[in-house]
This record gives sequence, structure tokens and C-alpha cells, in this order.
Amino acid sequence: MVFEDLSPREKSVLGAVIEHYVATAQPVGSKIIVHKYDLGISSATIRNTMQKLEDLGLIDQPHTSAGRIPTDKGYRVYVDYILKPEMLSAPERKKIKEKIMVDYKAIEELFEQTSKVLGDISKQLGVSLAPSFDKGILTNIDLIPVAEKKLLVILAVKSGLVKTILLEAESSLKSLALEKTKNILNERLCGLTLKQIVDSMDQRLKDTSSADPKLIRLFLNSKEVLVSFQKEENIHLGGTLNIVNQPEFQNQDKLSSLIELLEEKKTLAELFSRKGISEGITITIGKEHKHSDFSSLSLVTSAYQAKDLKGTIGIVGPKRMKYAKLVSLVDYTSKLLSEILSR
Repeated sequence: MVFEDLSPREKSVLGAVIEHYVATAQPVGSKIIVHKYDLGISSATIRNTMQKLEDLGLIDQPHTSAGRIPTDKGYRVYVDYILKPEMLSAPERKKIKEKIMVDYKAIEELFEQTSKVLGDISKQLGVSLAPSFDKGILTNIDLIPVAEKKLLVILAVKSGLVKTILLEAESSLKSLALEKTKNILNERLCGLTLKQIVDSMDQRLKDTSSADPKLIRLFLNSKEVLVSFQKEENIHLGGTLNIVNQPEFQNQDKLSSLIELLEEKKTLAELFSRKGISEGITITIGKEHKHSDFSSLSLVTSAYQAKDLKGTIGIVGPKRMKYAKLVSLVDYTSKLLSEILSR
């Protein structure tokens, strides 16, 4: 059977099962559907319909005497064919704008704040992934001595994104040498994408007689660090306590696995940077993730556009999430973020 061909009755019962389970985290029996939801059908009809939904693999009965809970397939049918987005309230939209549309000293603060807002309103884990910098165009390099042999390198990328790196020099840093070297680096590297810089830095920094040769060598030896933006460095989380306090993670083993996953960040960064996430909402449920560690979780994500750079924001939580509300939250926030970054 094609799932979009479910009858209106079957969709109504499936929707009621999922909505009640999302609200309570408890298996749902036919009596609850009869008393809580005005579907206009008898108790016997609801029982028969639930049995058919179980036969289709859309709901499951964890114990013989228990009610039903949604399966991954059931959630997928729900979000694809039944879900109706719940619009954000005017106070919620105002709150998001007030929290995000402020002046920031560094662009990283914007992504940090975005993840906090998502986590706060969703009561789940808010996530924001800064844009991939491979295609970012370098606009300025600044060199700032912070100790006798330590140099802070500040790389500014078009769209206002900034990366700072601390390098260790072989000898004391001289102001004049730093200024001349900075001028050469800006002259020869600005206007290029970071990928172009990685590929051609050796050639472009040849014959730099006016620059300090030790500093040039330091740059060449450090180029992978200078222009490599590890995805896990660019991911920001907000509302970790929201997700660890969910009933699904009261089991100590499950909780430990979740905390380890969030602290390590690499897998989460890979999921948020994967192909297939575009503007508009992408929902990934349970075992649809290639990573088995995420089989008990769902992601609601959307890409945002920052001129020539793209990134992703979204929400992570148990499969038992209020998808109708989260779809609107992520969509609204991603569009607002694109607007801010495009200014």
C-alpha cells in the first residue's frame, strides 16, 4: 500500500496516536483516542484502524497489554502527509528577532545566540553550523603580537566571518617586520577563496624580499591550520539540558551515549553539513540517519544563505517531538538569519 493513499480515517487515527504520544511519552490505547479526540467514529472502528496501522508498520505495540507507539515509518508518514505547521505566535517571533538581531563583536556570537534561541523556544537542542569556509573569499589578514614569540592571526572572510589562530614564532616579533609581512600577505592572498589560498600559497609567497622570511615560512608551514575550518569547531549548541531531561534518556546508558555524542560534536557536525539539506525544511527521523548513534533522534533542519556561503541550523530531539511547531520555528529563524547575514 502506498502510504499517501491512507484513508482520511486512517490518517486521523495515526495523527491522534502520534500527537498524544508526543504530548505524554506514553503508549496510546484506543480508549484514549475515543475520549480525547473527537474523530466521529466508534471505539470498535478505532481499534480496527489501529490494528491496520500496526499491520502497515506505522505503529507498534511494545508490550502485549500496552497501547501503541509510532514507528519511524509512522513518523515519516505523519510529517509527509498529515502534519500541518503550527505558526509561531507574535510574541515568539518578536522574541527571536530581539535575541538575534543585535550588534555582535564577532560573527560567532550570532551563531551561538541562534542555537540558544532555538533551544529555548523548542525545549529541545538548538544547533547552528557556521558556513563552510572553502568558498569564502579572504578580505583581510591582521597580525597581532600577543607575547614575545606568539602571534595572533585574524582572517576576515567576506560576509563578516572571522577566524583567529595563535601561532608560535621561532624568535621575537618585530613591529616593522610584522607590518611589512602583513602588507605582503594582504596584497597576494586577499580576494582569493580559502581553497585557492591552500592550493597556491607556496607559489604566491615566493619572492617576498620585503617581508620577514621567518614569518613567511611560519605561514607556509601553518597553512593547513590557517585556512582549515573544522566543522566541529563551527557548530554551536543551545539547550543541552532540554534534551538530556527528556523521558527517552532517563536510562543511564542512553543518557551517557547521548552526552558523549554531543560533547564529541564531530558526528553532529557531519549530519548538519551533509548534502540534501536545502532552504526549506528537511526532517530526518530515527534510522534514516546513517549514524546508528542517532537512531533514537530526529533532526529538523534548514539551510541559510550568507551571500556566497551556506550553513545550517536546526533542532535535535527525540523522535517524539512537536514537529508542527518546530517546522515553523526552524523555517522562520533560518530566513531571519539569511536576512541578517546578507546585509
